[in-house]
Amino acid sequence: MSPTLRLALAQLNLFVGDVAGNAQRVLHAAAEARDCLAADVVLFPELTLCGYPPEDLLFHKGLRRQVAAALERVRAESRGIGVLVGYPEYTEEGIYNAAVLVRDGNTLANYRKQELPNYAVFDEKRYFKHGRETCIVELNGIRVALLICEDIWQPIPARAAKAAGAQLLVIINGSPYALGYQNRRENVVRERVREVNLPAVYLNMVGGQDELVFDGGSFVMNADGEVVQRAPHFEEGLFPVEIDLIDDKAVPRPGQIAPPQSDEASVYNALVLGVRDYVGKHGFPGVVIGLSGGIDSALTLAIAVDALGKDKVHAVMMPSRYTSPMSIEDAAAQARLLGVKYDVIPIEGMFEAALTALKDVFAGREPDATEENIQSRCRGLLLMAISNKTGRMVLTTGNKSEMAVGYATLYGDMAGGFAPIKDCSKLFVYRLARYRNSLSPVIPQRVLERPPSAELRPDQKDTDSLPPYEVLDPILELFIEDDLSVDEICARGFDRATVARVLEMVKRNEYKRRQAPPGVRISQRAFGRDWRYPITSGYRAMR
Repeated sequence: MSPTLRLALAQLNLFVGDVAGNAQRVLHAAAEARDCLAADVVLFPELTLCGYPPEDLLFHKGLRRQVAAALERVRAESRGIGVLVGYPEYTEEGIYNAAVLVRDGNTLANYRKQELPNYAVFDEKRYFKHGRETCIVELNGIRVALLICEDIWQPIPARAAKAAGAQLLVIINGSPYALGYQNRRENVVRERVREVNLPAVYLNMVGGQDELVFDGGSFVMNADGEVVQRAPHFEEGLFPVEIDLIDDKAVPRPGQIAPPQSDEASVYNALVLGVRDYVGKHGFPGVVIGLSGGIDSALTLAIAVDALGKDKVHAVMMPSRYTSPMSIEDAAAQARLLGVKYDVIPIEGMFEAALTALKDVFAGREPDATEENIQSRCRGLLLMAISNKTGRMVLTTGNKSEMAVGYATLYGDMAGGFAPIKDCSKLFVYRLARYRNSLSPVIPQRVLERPPSAELRPDQKDTDSLPPYEVLDPILELFIEDDLSVDEICARGFDRATVARVLEMVKRNEYKRRQAPPGVRISQRAFGRDWRYPITSGYRAMR
């Protein structure tokens, strides 16, 4: 009978900084993989013990001590099964992003990540030193090469593993979600396995960490580049993988292949997971949301309820003199459909008091955006007061289109702790709302059909201040995500004056974005850790 290696993929949601808790999860999952799946080895994600990404926590001496203690505990207490766990390895020359294989109190192998990503949301060269050695370990007669995340995106580590006699590539990862990224992962791994003619086991984590969401989707690929097994996205679990040695080649057995999700489904699930983990890992008892009767707050409310449950969500309608009856009716209808706590707090008295207090200072000046912003700040004050009194965190409702061009009010609708749809364009917000309604109708149809409006002055429409979203959103995507110039964007068929106006608004409002709460990253480039434009800049896009 040919040798068989039985692996268990621990696709887990870990907690950055909770070293002892993460170690306990490792031991619990290892025992389950041993007792329930009869696994020979259980694989855990990149930097399991400290969580990913740990950022500057890595420099803290307390974390170093906790990692050392946790690693020793895992080594001592994992019995009857091999455990491959990611951890930061502290040495005299620096820190390595490492993975160690332990069993029955012994260390069988230790690998240091060779390729360190330093682009987009990744900043690993700030923290880690490059590993230099290939690591091959024999498991049940199969020679397994250990790799970590970026190692598979570059050709040299896999080629070196092949040259050293590897028969199987095992890659542990901390690969964050972005729309369409699962295809990119699988295409990269496919290119690599075909180069070296070796199968691969790719393990990813799940969970939310600040702006990032990790979507799982762990998979097994044979040497021909075919996916023969895929774990579900956005779900924790232990997934068994069997590898046979046939004619001196490692051959993965076919397993269950979770189907790909639609763009709308995957983004919506990412938003739900991001909100659930941000609120839950911070220990907030719930959230409060300003519900305006418009599309953005309607989608945010649905996400919050799906993430946390209706009992942890409080919606507040704060009408002003400009709020339409339709908005009041639609907000109340959605609150009833979702079963959330719902209050109506008019802001007319606050607004009038502010105008009276400012009357002398504003004398001789015509009303403008100042008065609009006062209304938004009245609402922000109320929501933050409720947050302070109840402990519930404010979820803001702004989208990426608004954040890009500054169509938002500092200390008003931007005030809050987390911004779920911050990386979703206005057009994509509508797509997500329709998707959510396809599961069960929770957003009134009129909200989807009416022209968007901030309702801060009579008969206001977004298009009074902005190009139509059908024009604005593609321009923003070309500039923000593709880094195209004015000339290049105009070559796609857009009016030059409109492009220049939009790009100038993006530049001018960087100071606002720096003060915005974090939100879930779902695109290849979100405002946050992978957008680092200067606030003060003499750059002119038209030059």
